[in-house]
Amino acid sequence: MPISKDIKVKIKLPFIGEIEGSWQPDENDEKAAWELYVELITRISIVKLKPDEGLLREALSSLYSVFASTREILKKYGASIARSKNESPISFGYLAIAVLNTVLRPVLAKWHPLLLDYESKKPQDMSPVEHEKLWNRNQELRTELNQVRHILVEYAEILAEVAKVPLLIVDR
Repeated sequence: MPISKDIKVKIKLPFIGEIEGSWQPDENDEKAAWELYVELITRISIVKLKPDEGLLREALSSLYSVFASTREILKKYGASIARSKNESPISFGYLAIAVLNTVLRPVLAKWHPLLLDYESKKPQDMSPVEHEKLWNRNQELRTELNQVRHILVEYAEILAEVAKVPLLIVDR
């Protein structure tokens, strides 16, 4: 049974452009949105990674874990959350897959092997933090992670509205 209110969705994603329309979520969408919202807002992926904070490896691992969480949520709630409840093509499943395939997958496919290659050359007597700071692509990856973060914050805002919870993101 649909929840009474249509949610207006507007999010710009790489490769496919802007997704805009209304989403008429039902109870399963609301539950799925809450679960994914919690996953997003409690990870490094949605928190601004400042220049001298955190490890790039941890940030990439955090993004990768969103894949597993999203897959589990999609399987748990079944095909109903992939179906639109109105004339708009927008559904939980549509947005979730679009974010995975156009936002997270390209970043992970590009940066995971590059960082892994660099990490394999770390001298034994150097800490991972020191080694990452010396990487000539460190800032480039941080910039890209920040761009992803902005999209994930927009996505989290949509999920919060569907889950009927206040925005719990501290640093947007």
